[in-house]
Amino acid sequence: MGIRNFEIKNRTVDIINILPDSVANQIAAGEVVDRPASAVKELLENAMDAGATQIDMVVKDAGRTLIQTIDNGCGMSDSDARLCFERHATSKIHRADDLFAIHTMGFRGEALASIAAIAQVELRTRMHDSELGTQVIIEGSQIVSQQPTACPPGTSIAVKNLFFNVPARRNFLKKDSVELSHIEEVFRRVTLIHYDIGFSLTSNGKMLYDLKPGSMLQRIAGLYGNAYKERFFNVEEETDLLKIKGFVGKPEYARKTRGEQYLFVNGRFIKHPALSAAVEKAYNDMLPERSFPSYFIGLQVDPARIDINIHPTKTEVKFVDEHAMFAILRSAVKKALGQFTLATELEFDTPAEFNIPPAPKGYVPPEPKISYNPDYNPFRATPTQTRMKLDSSHGIDTPEDYKRVKAPKDIQDLDAFDLEAPVVAAAPQPSAQCLQVQGRYIVTSLSSGLAVIDQQRAHERVLYDRLTSQNAQTQDLRQATSQALLFPVNCQFTPADADLFGELLPDLRGYGFAIDPMGQCTFVVTATPADLKESQLQETFDRMLADYKSSTLQKYNNRTQSLCASLARQMAVKPGTVLGQEEMQQLVADLFACPMPETSPSGKKIITVVKPEEILK
Repeated sequence: MGIRNFEIKNRTVDIINILPDSVANQIAAGEVVDRPASAVKELLENAMDAGATQIDMVVKDAGRTLIQTIDNGCGMSDSDARLCFERHATSKIHRADDLFAIHTMGFRGEALASIAAIAQVELRTRMHDSELGTQVIIEGSQIVSQQPTACPPGTSIAVKNLFFNVPARRNFLKKDSVELSHIEEVFRRVTLIHYDIGFSLTSNGKMLYDLKPGSMLQRIAGLYGNAYKERFFNVEEETDLLKIKGFVGKPEYARKTRGEQYLFVNGRFIKHPALSAAVEKAYNDMLPERSFPSYFIGLQVDPARIDINIHPTKTEVKFVDEHAMFAILRSAVKKALGQFTLATELEFDTPAEFNIPPAPKGYVPPEPKISYNPDYNPFRATPTQTRMKLDSSHGIDTPEDYKRVKAPKDIQDLDAFDLEAPVVAAAPQPSAQCLQVQGRYIVTSLSSGLAVIDQQRAHERVLYDRLTSQNAQTQDLRQATSQALLFPVNCQFTPADADLFGELLPDLRGYGFAIDPMGQCTFVVTATPADLKESQLQETFDRMLADYKSSTLQKYNNRTQSLCASLARQMAVKPGTVLGQEEMQQLVADLFACPMPETSPSGKKIITVVKPEEILK
């Protein structure tokens, strides 16, 4: 028994204490409010539960300085305005059975108590049939004042200096552009399904969204732009188990990320891998490899058959009839895709019928014949002819070259080789022949053995070093590496992403892009780096922003390195791309000219050397 355990076992005094309310509220706040976006979610949901038809959200410094909601809901009485900051103070739950019949957004009564524990909060509220409202000021769970005030009907809650008394948590917040992107995502999750309510979002005095009540498709267009109206099929189904209503993306608009995938249950955004898989499986082979459909789908389910009380954020849920819901949802999406695809085909004019007269009575069509040389034998070709055909397709000059570059057929991944890390003694000679294996690997010879090179990782390393080198040069030299586009390309972003993209413009111009803003959320591109295709622009920028906002690029020292790594990954040649002999030789030469040819920018192995003794085995 350790000394500490012995001391605890032999204590003669009580050691269990009841935490003060302020400490307990801060602990609860850690579960409910982990960043400004969490407070935004709770305030928006409270406003909707109050029956508001218009909700305005104002943030400053990405929520650090101010988060404020102003609604025209029912308002609160003097006593309710005070009680709403107590833990587990709620108007929705009166007994345990009520947990299984929840139709509101919030119900635990923890949100305002948690927010008030870590911020300075000012509440102004007035009921519609009252002449005066109430103002409550609270800091760190302590009531500072409560007094009558003149204010419009509804409720205004201003959360100031979030985490002012928890500096450690405030220090963990990301830069404003990242935190604002999280706020915008929460705003989308709430407003997409509640399209019958008007919403607005203002950041640092700039209006990002002004959404009017309307249909779901109108709400999607209000958030993402009018171009989205043409990108979706309507999906609608009603059964005894659930009701489905929403939109699924046309296959041609599939994206390389899962960003625009939203599932809602009873008006609440949820994350459910099984139901998400049901939607994706409905597309079968309609999507390119590693592409994902966009969808905005709302489900209505009997609250008694769903448990939303399994996670503080209420985004994870359990269903009683999960397997049946999976099958119904997949069938509904598949039906929508089939119906609209068929309808699109039927819109075209019916082709003219062929007028083929019947054959005369007794007519027998001639038997089809083919001509061939019965003496032909493909194996009689001279060795020189056979070798020339083989060498022309693989870039091999002699049988010795073929033996030198032949690789195992079961190569699946460089990391699968159980060999020591590559020790590259010297780069291959410029005339060394290369062989592509499985559209993914380049095999060539070194003085130390046989080199197997991952073509995508190799290209990432070459592009990364090229981009970082260009960024360090003068503006004139950088411009010389770009190629002008025949026609300008417009790229559209959400308001928050557009602000972030605008911050990155100086860096992108340094890499060879010619980009200028055109309106609030649109940018026009007139030139790109030589390695980038114009058809990849929107996808490249979208993934670059996703990488930049996520923790994917935290390993890099600064913004320049992280952007270079993201761009290199998007621009690099992908597995399955067939390369010619000159292309492979050039890529190998460029790789060995890099200071660190062994590893990709993300630290993954590029080259595996198979030594002669390993080949003999």
